[in-house]
Amino acid sequence: MSLVLDPAAQDLLFREARTANTFTDEPVTDEQVQAIYDLVKYGPTAFNQSPLRVILVRSDEARARLLPHMAEGNQPKTATAPLVAILVADNEFHEELPALLPHFPQAKDLFFSERPVRESAATLNAALQAAYFIIGVRAAGLAAGPMTGYDAAGIEKEFLDGDHNVLMVVNIGKPGEDAWFPRLPRLAFDEVVKTV
Repeated sequence: MSLVLDPAAQDLLFREARTANTFTDEPVTDEQVQAIYDLVKYGPTAFNQSPLRVILVRSDEARARLLPHMAEGNQPKTATAPLVAILVADNEFHEELPALLPHFPQAKDLFFSERPVRESAATLNAALQAAYFIIGVRAAGLAAGPMTGYDAAGIEKEFLDGDHNVLMVVNIGKPGEDAWFPRLPRLAFDEVVKTV
């Protein structure tokens, strides 16, 4: 059986998509970011909890605050990307559940009254949303450069409060010269999928 999604879209979102390491100086507009969000907000999360929060780093001042917390190898590309997004998990997501889960508002207190439970749920579900976000960036015709090479505590102290945890930093823009490393191998179907 073939996929319903057009082969060109399959290539754009998956087969040809790779982490970008250089970018042009073409700006990423607020309209593009809004379009990305308006698409990816529909990706499923447990209890529709939607714990992902996005901090857009646009100003020179904010970028100067971020760069010292990036790993040395990630600093140059983060310094030159047209837009940088800090993707974080909101550990107080449950406060929004009465609006996001109107048919079951008691879920807020029934399942998420304890902080460790919320942190675990927020991390898992915000990571799902982060993956949707990267695919949304690709769907907008932009390249994403997601990174986990950073000082999380430093970024959290600089940009967040105690109710949010950084998941990844994503450079966003049109790919620049020599943006891609060679494609790395992937596991075969039978190495991943088992029928029992």
